[in-house]
Amino acid sequence: MMLTNFIYAAMNRAKYEILDEGIFYGEIPDCQGVWSSGKTLEECRENLQDALEGWIILGLRLGHQLPILEDINLNIENEKQPQRH
Repeated sequence: MMLTNFIYAAMNRAKYEILDEGIFYGEIPDCQGVWSSGKTLEECRENLQDALEGWIILGLRLGHQLPILEDINLNIENEKQPQRH
């Protein structure tokens, strides 16, 4: 549920505009590099959510620090384990 809530919070922060060619462009400013385009606003929104989901998965896999949105923290805190000798 936490992941779903994060996606919902991020999508609520999305900004959309229509480019000169009539193409819709969307981005999520809090999620650097997450953007999309589409022939319709709905297509753009769907593409943006797909891009966001891929960005989250890759970020978690690579250990990137993800933004905290509406107190939803997806980051995995890596505590240093005591070393065994």
